[in-house]
Amino acid sequence: MLATLTAAILAMATVSAPADTGRGQYFDDPPDDQIVIDVVTVNGSGCPAGTAAVAVSSDNTKFTVTYSDYVALVGVGAGALDFRKNCQLNLVVHVPQGFTYAIAQADYRGYANLQRGASFTERASYYFQGMSQTTPISHSYSGEMDDNWQATDQVEVTQLVYKPCGEERNFNINTELRVNAGSSNTSTTTSFVTMDSTDADFKTQYHFAWKECP
Repeated sequence: MLATLTAAILAMATVSAPADTGRGQYFDDPPDDQIVIDVVTVNGSGCPAGTAAVAVSSDNTKFTVTYSDYVALVGVGAGALDFRKNCQLNLVVHVPQGFTYAIAQADYRGYANLQRGASFTERASYYFQGMSQTTPISHSYSGEMDDNWQATDQVEVTQLVYKPCGEERNFNINTELRVNAGSSNTSTTTSFVTMDSTDADFKTQYHFAWKECP
């Protein structure tokens, strides 16, 4: 499937100090010019056409992906393949002249209802077109659970992978939700997990690290 969405937003004012993320060394001063993100393709069972949207923060330190139909489930009412849902976003990030970027942190949020004995895993990996895919980062949770969940992937400063300066390379984000029935009774119960589909305030955020090009 092919979906093209564009998110463009102007920064409100020149930033004079590094963004406060709780891990201060992560971010240089973000550029204060316009950033545009084009969503070139959205593919996967967790993000049918028209169900993923992207927006850039006003201070250019992060962008947010919101999903409306990203649900994995097992048990009553579930199909044979519903236990695993995935989504690959292929993005073009247009940044101001003289800058490049890396993704330093990703925050994932959603909601889970797990029966006793069931569990779920959220998994993600990131890479620039033509470059090696990063090792997937996984977070697992076990039932009994009926609550919001949150997971954070963080990249150490020395391991940040920046887009090569002066090159146009699409940025890919691969995510996956997987529910394991475990010892739960799938003939009488249902366990499910969502990504950003039950609370409009819960959004998947990707935080930029900026670097000036020579």
